[in-house]
Order: sequence, then C-alpha cells, then structure tokens
Amino acid sequence: MTLWKLLLLFGFLALPLSAQTTEEGDDEVPEETQNATDEEDLKRFWQLSLPDGHFMVALDRIASISRSSYLLDGGLIVTEVTIDTVGNSLCRIYQITPAAESSQVSSAQRLTQRARDLTGRAKEVTGADIETMVQKNYPTTTHAKTVEYRVKERATLDALYASLNKAWRDGKGRRFAIAN
Repeated sequence: MTLWKLLLLFGFLALPLSAQTTEEGDDEVPEETQNATDEEDLKRFWQLSLPDGHFMVALDRIASISRSSYLLDGGLIVTEVTIDTVGNSLCRIYQITPAAESSQVSSAQRLTQRARDLTGRAKEVTGADIETMVQKNYPTTTHAKTVEYRVKERATLDALYASLNKAWRDGKGRRFAIAN
C-alpha cells in the first residue's frame, strides 16, 4: 500500500471522530478576518451579508447549528456551517479547499496553482468571482428550501460560525458582513 493511500485511508477514518468532538471557545468570536466584520446588534436576529446575497434569521427560530468538514470524490475538502431553522429553510455556508493544497506532493501543488491561475483568468473574462460561486451538479445537488453561500477563506467561515454560535447562545443579535 502506498503512502498516499495510507494517508487517505487514515483521513477517512479520522473524519467521524472529528465530527464528534467540540472545540473549546466556540462561543468566542475570533479576531476579525481581513474581509469580514462582526458586530453586536440590538435586534434578536443573526444577519449575514455577502457580496452575492443576504441571510437573516430570528435567533428563536434557529433549531440547530453545525460545522463539519468532509472530502468530496474529486479531491476537494469542504468545510461547511449549517443553520437549521424551525421553518422550512436550511442555510449552508461553505468553503472549498483542494486536498492537494495540504499534500506534500509537488505535482499536486503545481496542478492546484494552475487551477487557481485558470480561475483568475475566468474571473477577468466573465467578471464573475468563481471562488465564491456556489457549486452544484444539476439536478443532483439542487436542494429545495436550501439557501447556499460560498466563502473563499476557512478563517472567514470559522469567524462566521463563532459569530452565529455567540448570538444563539447569548440570545443577542449580531451582524456578520463579508466584503469582496
């Protein structure tokens, strides 16, 4: 068994364990990220503002919140925050990282850099920020009553979760805004 297969197997076995642990300080809002702000609000709502949308939920309508990471078939690591509401909607905010980024294999890192270069060129041509566009495989991943957003940086997603967790635990509204 090659080292690569062994590492991949270990990663799959470790994922269920990491989903069962809680992190200390989940209710503490970390320092501001470069492109996000978080502030307390007097209303009993948690608000999320992004360049491509806005989500707002009453704190007493939140049924559960979660943060998880998983590996997709295509070699992508997805980290997502999910907000389940008492109503009929579910909000998913996620960040995608190529698994090759955390790999020590130089060819995988070169492919990752090449993909980033192509993404940058596509943005120049189309004007769309592909790094924040939600990815779907129609109709497989078209989810009714699901609101989805994508963020570029894992640190932004972690700060978002901390803001949401603090608002829900304290019962005090917060506004979390992500700039370009």
